[in-house]
Amino acid sequence: MAKYLLFRLADAVPTIFLVLLLVFIAMRILPGDPAVAALGEMATPEQLQLFRVRMGLNDPLWLQFLNFLKGVFTLDLGTSMMSNKDVVGLILLNLPYTIELTIVAMLMGLTVGVPLGVLAATNRNKLPDSGVRVFSLIGYAIPDFYLGALLLITFSLNLGWFPINGGGDGFVDRMYHVFLPALTLAFVKAAFIGRLTRTSLLEVLSKDYVRTARAKGAKENRVIYRHGLRNALLPLTTGLGLSMLATLSGSVAIEMVFNRPGIGKLLISAISERDYAVIQGGVVVFAMFVVVINLLMDLLYIVVDPRIRMK
Repeated sequence: MAKYLLFRLADAVPTIFLVLLLVFIAMRILPGDPAVAALGEMATPEQLQLFRVRMGLNDPLWLQFLNFLKGVFTLDLGTSMMSNKDVVGLILLNLPYTIELTIVAMLMGLTVGVPLGVLAATNRNKLPDSGVRVFSLIGYAIPDFYLGALLLITFSLNLGWFPINGGGDGFVDRMYHVFLPALTLAFVKAAFIGRLTRTSLLEVLSKDYVRTARAKGAKENRVIYRHGLRNALLPLTTGLGLSMLATLSGSVAIEMVFNRPGIGKLLISAISERDYAVIQGGVVVFAMFVVVINLLMDLLYIVVDPRIRMK
């Protein structure tokens, strides 16, 4: 287990380096001058030059890249060009809102999606199966930002059941504020997970060992959940990793629609203001999430199927 974990961590190092390099290059090829964006069109050439020197924008690119790498590994991502606040502090202030939105949406999606998939697989070509397939089709078809706008108008503006914006204070208030945004993302997740569970479970239920279990007189619930769903977890685990990454990226649009704090909203504001330091920090955080989630999925494979560790 430890050897496998070390191998996977070593495998992630080139990926992280490549991500950091791409983030750095992407920031340098963006159109526009960050000094002009920060100080405005009325700034004098002397003021613009002073700003570029202070932010290190006149240094050679290789030196800027080394300073960027050093900042990432020492958790010093510089200061915002617009607000002059510490970038790490801005990220730490907004990151919990994005994480709680992702976790709550995934839990809601799993709670609804897996039972729906089991219901569809055990009632193949019957009314429940048709209903789940229609639900999945709708979930795939509706963009999350459009669904979020519909839910916001209906339940917040018209009915007043939920807050219009903000992230809330305290656990209960934050769960109250996150419910509607998380429900928006969970609707899409439930459609995806339900479809994936149905497909995986149908494939497993056609195996010989499932027929053997039924022939030996095992109860149907035991056949479905012990022999069927348990062995269908491997492809479902792969789908969960992809779904979690999609939820994380989808949180950017949802945070904008519901005007709640988070990394996505911070990133969009920084892009509109060409705040390079904040953009780099936000993208690095999202990239690290991708690497960490992929690593966790690899470890989860071992738990679900120990044969992977033996290989």
